[in-house]
Amino acid sequence: MNAPQLLRGFNFLYFALLAIFIPFLPVYLAGQGLNPGQIGFIVGTGGFVTIISQPLWGMISDRTKTIRKVLLLLLLFAGVLGYSLYASDRFIPLISFAMLLYFFLMPIDPLTESLNFRVAEVHGVSYGSIRTYGALGYAVMSLLAGYVMSYFGGHVLAPLFAGIVLLSFVTTWAMPDAPVSGKPVTLGSLKAFLGNKETVLFLVLVLISSVPARMNDTFLGVYISELGGKPELVGQAWFLAAGSEILVFALSFWWLRKGQELMIISISGFFYFLRFFLSVWLTDPQQLVFLQFLQILTFPVFYSAAIQYLYSIVPAEWRATGQTVLALLFFGISGIVASYAGGALYNAFGGKSLYVCISGMSFAGFVFGLILYRLSRKERNV
Repeated sequence: MNAPQLLRGFNFLYFALLAIFIPFLPVYLAGQGLNPGQIGFIVGTGGFVTIISQPLWGMISDRTKTIRKVLLLLLLFAGVLGYSLYASDRFIPLISFAMLLYFFLMPIDPLTESLNFRVAEVHGVSYGSIRTYGALGYAVMSLLAGYVMSYFGGHVLAPLFAGIVLLSFVTTWAMPDAPVSGKPVTLGSLKAFLGNKETVLFLVLVLISSVPARMNDTFLGVYISELGGKPELVGQAWFLAAGSEILVFALSFWWLRKGQELMIISISGFFYFLRFFLSVWLTDPQQLVFLQFLQILTFPVFYSAAIQYLYSIVPAEWRATGQTVLALLFFGISGIVASYAGGALYNAFGGKSLYVCISGMSFAGFVFGLILYRLSRKERNV
């Protein structure tokens, strides 16, 4: 089996793990008696851990010039910790295992995306043709985990998580390593990249746009439960959201145009705003589930364009680290703000007020994206 095929299988399995962890951790914690504030504290603190772990493992990968071996190590620890987390029901073990799982599981995401992009370049296939399988894995496992949790209880997620990690480990063992840049890794090139005005403005745009997205990711399941929905509806919501991504990633070779990334990001920002604004007015949890189909015009569009734009401005030898910086903002720092602030807002004012706030933030991201696009056009014409 060739590298792209093995990588597609790994994407399916890894994003299935994320489907158990990201949308269902808050639901699982709520089932153990934790309130939105406590849930926000755990997820937010996990964001702090991610800030440390993602750059650390990204730089280890760049320095050692291997992604595969780093993935094997991370998967080994993630399997043990994921099983322990979903087998626990007390606050201290829950927060301890969650923090450790953030440290070992979340760095796999930017490393996987870097692997996807590099293998796609070398083998002459589109990035989307590989990443599509990640969306498929997320969709399938979201639906499955929701029903399993409804009928067998939250603790059944423990053996499910460990089993998928085992399959991921075997698949990674069979994969060839990623091709590496021939350029030497230097701190000077990284400093030049991070000190560039274009880079800084782009990263600010990512942060502004990702905070409301992470608030929705963290509290969507809790909000569906507040409206009277069961865990299986949470699974259906994420199945629709992730399933809608499949076509977008598969056709990325057609719609993702070089030089138009900032405009594409801005368009996705508008649909983020629309999705969250409509969430304010829905009272039927099933309608809220159907609304998640708007994911087709939000996350996959935003993230694909962001990765392509990032790879056009980051030095080749720092691609894994650059990808880590992007993931750090989109899933780490934004997750901290989203979880702490979102938990406090939810506790104080309820779900509807939370969605009023995040729709406003998404609109700000849309406007800022348009401004950056116009600035970039002017600089090209100078």
